[in-house]
Amino acid sequence: QVQLVESGGGLVQAGGSLRLSCAASGVVFSIHDMAWYRQAPGKQHELVARITSGGITNYADSVKGRVTISRDNAKSTVSLQMNNLKPEDTAVYYCNAGGLLVTGADFASWGRGTQVTVSS
Repeated sequence: QVQLVESGGGLVQAGGSLRLSCAASGVVFSIHDMAWYRQAPGKQHELVARITSGGITNYADSVKGRVTISRDNAKSTVSLQMNNLKPEDTAVYYCNAGGLLVTGADFASWGRGTQVTVSS
């Protein structure tokens, strides 16, 4: 019912930058929190950054100072600007969003993921 499509992953050298984007589509009445998670091989799924509809953000300690999450409520998009990337940032990054459908039902959706690979 709500689709999230990520873009912007790729291969980058350590110290480089990438910008991930995610667009939501569907019969959405409102989107509350939007977030980026990641999962590296052999590791648990972890929150990278979250942003509320009012713009309040929180970040994983491992990315603070290097990553900025932002959103455009009018376009139902969320972005993740990642700078000074490290090999340990290599993972599949997933977009996540929750809110209300026009029917009044809650939704929580995930994108299919985009690969980020940081070479040393």
